[in-house]
Amino acid sequence: MQPYIALGQGLKRAGHCVTVATSWRFRDAIEAVGLQYAFMNDGMLALLETPEGQGMLEDTSNIFQVIRHTLGLIKQIGPIQRALVEESWTAAQQSRPTIIVFHPKAFIAPDIAEKLGIPVVMALVVPGLVPTAEYPNMMLPRLKLGGWYNRFSYSFVNQLIGWSVAKYVRAWRKKNDLPKIKEFNLLCNADGTPIPVLHGFSGLVLPRPADWPSTARICGYWHTDDAHNYIPPPELEAFLAAGPPPVYVGFGSMKARDPERLASVIVEALQKAGLRGILATGWGGLKAEMLPETILKIDQVPHAWLFPCVSAVVHHGGAGTTGAVLRAGKPSVVVPFFGDQPFWGYQVHALRAAAVPIPLKKLTVEKLKAAIKEVTTSEVIIGQAERLGAKLREENGVENAVAMIESLAARPNTALQRTSL
Repeated sequence: MQPYIALGQGLKRAGHCVTVATSWRFRDAIEAVGLQYAFMNDGMLALLETPEGQGMLEDTSNIFQVIRHTLGLIKQIGPIQRALVEESWTAAQQSRPTIIVFHPKAFIAPDIAEKLGIPVVMALVVPGLVPTAEYPNMMLPRLKLGGWYNRFSYSFVNQLIGWSVAKYVRAWRKKNDLPKIKEFNLLCNADGTPIPVLHGFSGLVLPRPADWPSTARICGYWHTDDAHNYIPPPELEAFLAAGPPPVYVGFGSMKARDPERLASVIVEALQKAGLRGILATGWGGLKAEMLPETILKIDQVPHAWLFPCVSAVVHHGGAGTTGAVLRAGKPSVVVPFFGDQPFWGYQVHALRAAAVPIPLKKLTVEKLKAAIKEVTTSEVIIGQAERLGAKLREENGVENAVAMIESLAARPNTALQRTSL
């Protein structure tokens, strides 16, 4: 959610009234920065926390497993998606937007925009839907089969989305007296015109593919400036001052199937590497009780504040965390769980700013120890991370996105326009 909150803050600074529609879990964070909140259920999040949901997303190395897991969960996902349609419509009616900025999970957004007669734009923090021959869709294996496979991977994923949601879209359109659609495509409006797609990552990290259409743009990272007002707890300040910069280890909202074992592997790897560490337990991905004096356990700390204080970062490779690590100019070890995380792990390693990613299923004490030692001693990796970070800190991703959204709005640069995210 952080990139979308950052985007909402940027729109608010530009004079717009912004409503963010998402899970109730994020309501406090949204309202704390002065944005309006609209309810959507968190069924998809809850499903991903179940063993079945984790199984669906953890095995992206085999295309047939992806199909099997996805089809197996469609019955459970269906009621959630049907509810999201009505909740999205209710949120739009409440916020009365003049433009809708949507994530594909709010798949009904283009139809709602059509009903309201307003523009719509997709906002992604990953290159997940716009086809390219340069690399495959992040949800599928990186097979070396050439451009045909890469482009096919996007049409395949779009087809999967269509199988899952098209019937709910058609039912809603019929209920609201909109014309029938021949084919569901998240990249196009019902009349076939392309939907603009904004990407909240940097072209320095992933260059814009040459075969993308002009409607697909890369803005730069969307990040919040939450470091300025943060007051760290005394124990964290004392730990940072007591020795050399530690290694940060945290997996954000990811929940491991065995968080105790994962924490044990990390602690042992840090000790064998002879390095101090900070473990962020966050949403429960790590669970550790008895820790040596060289390792501090914390809950959550703003990345923008903490990452400049550490020597390296071990993380899951989520889009937001990856951006925060790179902006801080720190080397990293990516331990991807699922989804887009293997993609970003591969990419930051290709940039020579990280070690070879270690998938969660293959993580061992020795592998993690070796990777941590590499990124904390390699002048090449440390130097590349620092140089890339300096360049990224000069980008204005949020401002770029705001300018693009205003240019797409019906009345650009008009103060107090209402925007739904």
